[in-house]
Amino acid sequence: MALSPAVGTPARPVEVPGHGPDLPARIPGGDPVLAARFAVPLIPETFVHRQRLVERLDDGLRTSLLLVSGPAGAGKTLLVADWLATARLPGPAVWLTVEREDNAPGVFWAYLLEAVRHHGVDLPDDIGSPARAQEVDHSLLARLAAHLSRREEPVVLVLDEFEHVSSAEVASGLHFLLGHAGPGLRLAVLSRTEPLLPLHRYRAAGSVTEIRAADLAFRPPETSALLHRHGLDLSAESSRALTERTGGWAAGVRLSALAAQGAGDPEAYLEEFEASRSTVADFLLAEVLDTQSAEAQDLLLRTSVLGRVHPDLADALTGRRNGARILADLSRANAFVEPVGHAWYRCHPLFAEILRVHLGARSPGLEQELHRRAARWLTDAGHPTEALSHAAAAGDWEFAAARVVDDLAIGTLFTGRDAERLDALFAGMTPDARGAAPELVRAARDLARHEVGSGLEHLDRAEALLRERDGEGAPAALLGAAQLRVLASRLLGSADPARAAAEQAERLEGLVPPGLLAEHPELAALRLNDLGAVLLWEGSLDAAGAALTAAAKTADGPTTAAPRHEALARLALIDLLDGRPARSEARLRKAAAEAERAGLPPASRTGVSRLVLAALAVERDDLTAARAAVDRAAGSSAARHDPAVAAGLAIVRARILLAGGRTRAALDALVALDALGRSADHGPGPAGPPPPWVREGVAVVASAAHLAEGDPAAALTALDRSGADGPGCAVAAAQARLAAGEGRSALQILDAIPDHDGHGPAVTVRVLLARSQVAAALGDEADAGRLLARALTLARPEQLRRPFREAGPWLRRLLRARPALVDSHGWLPADLLPGHPASGDEEAAVPHAPVEPLSERELDVLGRAAQMLSTEEIAAELFLSVNTVKTHLKSINRKLAVSGRSRAVRRARELHLI
Repeated sequence: MALSPAVGTPARPVEVPGHGPDLPARIPGGDPVLAARFAVPLIPETFVHRQRLVERLDDGLRTSLLLVSGPAGAGKTLLVADWLATARLPGPAVWLTVEREDNAPGVFWAYLLEAVRHHGVDLPDDIGSPARAQEVDHSLLARLAAHLSRREEPVVLVLDEFEHVSSAEVASGLHFLLGHAGPGLRLAVLSRTEPLLPLHRYRAAGSVTEIRAADLAFRPPETSALLHRHGLDLSAESSRALTERTGGWAAGVRLSALAAQGAGDPEAYLEEFEASRSTVADFLLAEVLDTQSAEAQDLLLRTSVLGRVHPDLADALTGRRNGARILADLSRANAFVEPVGHAWYRCHPLFAEILRVHLGARSPGLEQELHRRAARWLTDAGHPTEALSHAAAAGDWEFAAARVVDDLAIGTLFTGRDAERLDALFAGMTPDARGAAPELVRAARDLARHEVGSGLEHLDRAEALLRERDGEGAPAALLGAAQLRVLASRLLGSADPARAAAEQAERLEGLVPPGLLAEHPELAALRLNDLGAVLLWEGSLDAAGAALTAAAKTADGPTTAAPRHEALARLALIDLLDGRPARSEARLRKAAAEAERAGLPPASRTGVSRLVLAALAVERDDLTAARAAVDRAAGSSAARHDPAVAAGLAIVRARILLAGGRTRAALDALVALDALGRSADHGPGPAGPPPPWVREGVAVVASAAHLAEGDPAAALTALDRSGADGPGCAVAAAQARLAAGEGRSALQILDAIPDHDGHGPAVTVRVLLARSQVAAALGDEADAGRLLARALTLARPEQLRRPFREAGPWLRRLLRARPALVDSHGWLPADLLPGHPASGDEEAAVPHAPVEPLSERELDVLGRAAQMLSTEEIAAELFLSVNTVKTHLKSINRKLAVSGRSRAVRRARELHLI
């Protein structure tokens, strides 16, 4: 931002049409809103309006990008602010001053969205906001671009101090937004350096207007006008000489004018003035700082450690009670201090930086003490996020850790936008920080990285210290310890300690202030999700479902989005294990909606969803989609650290291999479960043997592989060795007995399965098919047909094709003998229907060609749909709007003469289009 030209000069406000209401105290996630970042700077009375540059900016509205680039103090900010105040803009103006912290993509886009709303531009609720500081979901940018592209009048977005952006990801997202918002957005970038945007593309397309340092440089008449506004009527020669010596640098000219005001011979002074960096610093200290009263100087130096200053905070740092008066006087005098709303002020960043250097030279060691005082004041004033940063800067780690623990913020180290920032902040905590709170924070950071061994060591030490402690705040610390114990038990796969810790946490919640507990719904969400995960691994599916359902119902908010999303995905897995694919798929849709609404980036979404998608695809005989989902799930953190996901992926992978006829590879894939979760890098793996559902899944696949190799005895051995006794194992055992010629024995096994065992249709369909197979083998075709008809009726709503594919040759023979059984079951694989050759037959079925050829873009969309991507994910990958993707999908369905995405994918594969 340009330097203010004079002390004691009144300023006129800039009024921008469409300016929004007062900002909320915080942006979502708890970070305070810095109102100065959205405020269009005030125009000083000494400012020189330069019509030549204003006209360039007006002309620039015909292009999508306006670039104003020049060195610090070149006058970029005030030029554009003056333009906004005087120009007839085609739409509302939005101002955002960029800071270094905005290199975190989630922070940048959260602030940009807040700026748009602050300046009165309405945005639909479905655009959402980023959930984490370091990541942003690309679909959010697509939704924003789509909305802007539909506007009748463009939004003029000004990004000041864009030189702070060094993140390629932020620049890439901005380039995407500008390219897809079309005429609905005009972007003005103010930067000291060349921005990361691909300027060569904009230049080639003629879509950029550039105002460079040479354009910004003052010309002699403009220098003369500025000097005159400062009360200096110098000769034209002096104005020309000053322009040459400073290169027309706006700040240099202004600082020269300020300095010359106090000189006995202004012209002689200006001849000797050198506008180097050190000279500027010396001048600011001598002519701005030193001209203030001793109390004002002391306040400026002490508050220079702050990003923003409140009068009461200034008093806490100075030890006096005159902060309000001094700050108001400095603001009125344009002494590089400006109000930012709600009684807060901000010192100009360049001036503050120089003041901090001077503070260090004048009072060595004082800066650390000032940070310590600021941390305590901000804590008492209800600004914990800022307080933590100052406590860390002061090296006061015990205080910083105590704030996290006693404020019940331990959960924010795991979820929400603040998680990565807090982790980075406490990465600097020194080993000499002692006490229960630092140990709990160390434990939380280690457990968040799945470093169970070291995390447990810190947790044990914290709990030992808490047992010795009997002071105020202990319940909050004990609650934090119980929370971490649940997580540690989950990582170890130990359900009983997790239950005990969860029960202790619930008891402790009654001992902490209800209001404080209500501010941190993530505690319950994380605890219940962790408990549900470990109970799922134990095999206690009903108890796991209850815990996960409770987690999914916790209060909505940025810090609960991730655990709620995970809980819904795990509930989908439980539904699938229970044989209810349709209900599982519905849960997945809810989980995806939760993630989309909260703006969770793909990297932070659970791998459980991909596991369930893969298993669903296998059940529906879409092996290509299943392989794609397995590959995506294998790259997730859950595949490495969640034993349920690792086990489920091994089973699904083995099923896919078996479906392809690779029996040995399928058996080898199951062997990998022996070392499940045991890694030298992350400590011990899950405690005890795999749960019943894993043992049953492994045994059923192994049995089928041995049967495919013609070895019923090995199949039965695999089932007996598993120790599992679920209906899946019973069906597999009956099939093995039947393959061994023991039809009556197979029937007895199936008769022993309870008719009402509570399992879903996927389990019941397999039982019915096995009964039908046995009946057919025993010569009772009527009963076999009746049982098959029941299986078909039950499978149709769930689209369960794989059980029929796996049934074997007997099913084809029965269907050919009784074709009426499948009159209403066209959803079955075509090669199983009467009149169609079996897969592998020489006479392959030839599906009907499309009504009309698919376009290249439609093929792109169809290919992503085959990978089980959501509509939003397809839109993000192809840089399209969601509505455009939906239009393509409708066209695809029409051309392929199908209804629904899955049928379109299947028809496309039959036609070899994908």
